[in-house]
Amino acid sequence: MNVVLAGSLASLFAGAATGLGALPILIRRQWSDRTRVLMLAAAGGVMLGATVFSLIVPALALVSEQSGSELHAALLVSAGLLGGAFGIWGLHGVTPHAHFTKGHEGPNAPRLGKHTLFVLAITLHNLPEGMSVGVSYGAGAEAGFPTALGIALQNIPEGFAVAAAMQADGAGLARSFGVSLASGLVEPIGGVLGAFAVSLSTAFLPWGLAIAAGAMLYVISGEIIPETHEGGREQLATLSLVAGFVLMMVLDVVLS
Repeated sequence: MNVVLAGSLASLFAGAATGLGALPILIRRQWSDRTRVLMLAAAGGVMLGATVFSLIVPALALVSEQSGSELHAALLVSAGLLGGAFGIWGLHGVTPHAHFTKGHEGPNAPRLGKHTLFVLAITLHNLPEGMSVGVSYGAGAEAGFPTALGIALQNIPEGFAVAAAMQADGAGLARSFGVSLASGLVEPIGGVLGAFAVSLSTAFLPWGLAIAAGAMLYVISGEIIPETHEGGREQLATLSLVAGFVLMMVLDVVLS
């Protein structure tokens, strides 16, 4: 299948999983902050596993194979990681957004409501996730499918966390579910961009993998982990993150 089409469809599948994760709020109205934090931390763990096993490791292997130099591979992937991290950092700096725990970040935007700012924050999270799926398909379905499945699994608890947080903040059931689903459907945008870039030339593939990994690392460390470490829940959140990481590692080994 065409790389762009495959990456786009796979990122759409992964993004739609946020709606699946949001379904429990239609059954039960109130969920504890502890449950929301554990789900978000697990999502962060799966995301971290996908970053390492589906992006960084394949990028190192590709450059090492092409150049015959492990040092060259390490330097190129390092440059891509830094570029991706600085890129998403720059987007965070110019985009007004808000987190339920960390509060407002970026430029002031008095005309935007709190829920709109929250949606913008989730959008910034999901763009690099979609890009990682699209880029991974540049290395073939055997590399892209585990990434898409991992991001989809990560989006299930993240979708729940988003919907539960919206509901706890006073949003109605329909709005909470709709926002959660819509936040995931941003991922195909990143998927198309990533797949299109690597479809132009195989030389872009390791760069694309590394840049996507850097952006995801920034989101995990700068956004997800701080959100889960509020209120004295560091230990439970850390264990949940490790469990998510292990799950993604097993999936990558089994499916690769």
